[in-house]
Amino acid sequence: MIEGRLVALRALREEDAEHHLRWRNDPEVVHWAAAGDPLFGPVTREAVGLAFERILRLVPHKEAVLAVETVADRRPIGKIDYRDLDPWAGSVTLGITIGEREFWGTGHGSEALRLLVDHLFGAYPLVRIELDTWSGNERAMRAFTKIGFREEGRRRNAILLKGVRYDEVHYGMLREEWQPLA
Repeated sequence: MIEGRLVALRALREEDAEHHLRWRNDPEVVHWAAAGDPLFGPVTREAVGLAFERILRLVPHKEAVLAVETVADRRPIGKIDYRDLDPWAGSVTLGITIGEREFWGTGHGSEALRLLVDHLFGAYPLVRIELDTWSGNERAMRAFTKIGFREEGRRRNAILLKGVRYDEVHYGMLREEWQPLA
């Protein structure tokens, strides 16, 4: 378990599937987490069950999906993941979804990202950590820059959401830009 002041990151458990099912069937969560991507949701219980069978067997030195839970009451509020971990190239890609709306804009997601970045830079010989979002998700873009990520590029008009085009925005943080947690 990786613990901060507001949130803790822990390994997923089978019972977390219920939360993921609820989040991935919440239109607002799908809107903000995946720019309305129908591959993210809505999903069936069976699809989440199959995904969890795979997720629970992931090899952590390559990729992992972790639960984000509150420190105060150990309530699961989201998930955070890393994938494409390549110690040879020195890079990894992150993703985060805070599924409980009441925790949007409260710093819980930023702290979860900060904790995972700190863990990954501390545990692996990484040169860079990257993540992306869509240009309509200004809350995510603020959170990424707040913890030290820099915008590195855009794929213009790459996202179509409800008839409107948005950019896919790519962020990165280099090891020398990382400020370890005290």
